[in-house]
Amino acid sequence: MLLKEAIRTRRSIGKVKPDPVDKALIEEMIEDATWAPNHHGTEPWKFIVMTGEGRRTLGEAYARIAGEAVSGLSAGELEERLDKERAKANRAPVVIAAVCSPSDNPKATAIEELAAAHAAVQNLLLSAHSHGLGAVWRSGDPMYHPFMHEAFGLGEKESLVGLIYIGYPDMKDLPGKRQPAASKTVWLEG
Repeated sequence: MLLKEAIRTRRSIGKVKPDPVDKALIEEMIEDATWAPNHHGTEPWKFIVMTGEGRRTLGEAYARIAGEAVSGLSAGELEERLDKERAKANRAPVVIAAVCSPSDNPKATAIEELAAAHAAVQNLLLSAHSHGLGAVWRSGDPMYHPFMHEAFGLGEKESLVGLIYIGYPDMKDLPGKRQPAASKTVWLEG
């Protein structure tokens, strides 16, 4: 797949088949992710790969966060709600927690480290797409909750930047649309 084609045809694929994804392919996608630009060569990223029962860590974190937020439910209703939260971790056969893991390099700034981690996620998404896989970059309030941070054993300066769900697509390709680049471009010329 040509780069231009990959950029313009990649879409968020939220519905994937339960079929496993080969470990070597996952490792290749992560290797591609690590070629993202980063200031001062700090490589401020880390990837936590969850497959099979390994996704339970994520599911329990979702349930723990939801359990803290709900009240007034019967025991049965609460357990049903927590099971629904746990199931979120099983929406794809592979879930990769992308982490910004800032370096101690005094030249590095937090915003640049975060930008580099986000660029690594984009590389990961493009790599998945080029291999015929569907992927979606999920975030939201639960991802930023201290329970999620604790579940993945993140350090004080580390933060989750995305939960990337990956598998073989089980939905039709979605058409993409963007405003013309010219509508978002300002030229300063002499």
